[in-house]
Amino acid sequence: MKEVDARGLSCPEPLMMTADALKNADGPIKVLVSEPHQKTNVEKFAKDRGKKATTTQKGSEFEIVIE
Repeated sequence: MKEVDARGLSCPEPLMMTADALKNADGPIKVLVSEPHQKTNVEKFAKDRGKKATTTQKGSEFEIVIE
């Protein structure tokens, strides 16, 4: 599983990194973000592209698996 570590980055960088990873992915990708609004943006981005996003909160950070 490809992992995108976007923790601590400012928008729109996490979204751009996610888009790039999805283009080249041959399976699920895991996106790590540190802010709730980044989590929401990545989930919406995945949904808009017909993907399923499953989010887990780990402390103050979020792990989003996009399939």
